Amino acid sequence: MRLDYTMYILAVILLTATILPFVIQIEGVNDSERNLWVVLTLGLGLISIGLGYSQRPKTSAQSCEIPAILPEISEDVTFSDKPTNKLIENKIKLEVTPEHNDEEPISSKPQIELTKIKGIGEKRADQLKALGIQTVNDLSNESAANIAKKLKISPKITRKWKSTAKEMLK
Repeated sequence: MRLDYTMYILAVILLTATILPFVIQIEGVNDSERNLWVVLTLGLGLISIGLGYSQRPKTSAQSCEIPAILPEISEDVTFSDKPTNKLIENKIKLEVTPEHNDEEPISSKPQIELTKIKGIGEKRADQLKALGIQTVNDLSNESAANIAKKLKISPKITRKWKSTAKEMLK
């Protein structure tokens, strides 16, 4: 059972117990003891409600973050109701310094999907495609450090992807 539900149940019990001295007349209990009972149970009931509220699970809307690969919207962006065939004008640009190899150019190799590389799923492939990396060929031609910087992940991961991509293209 979730902790927030437990706290809400405790609050209901305590708030019900607050009313109890007014419904049942107990002999030998004076007004000051009754008032103390009411204040204590009411206070504990309200505290239980607050604790239950603080322990509830967060919704996805509260924990949603905008991915870092999306371009920032500037004030000069205008929106239109008319459909357009133009691509997004604020494209993300990668400054890539290609690694020089004496091997033949990798671009002549067959086109392989990014999800074939271990560690790249659909979401990561979409992020890479937003950066302009469409295939394994593109990945092997990009700088691992630059990709890591844009995706805000470890360069070690991108170096593994790149080495796997080169192995797949051989």
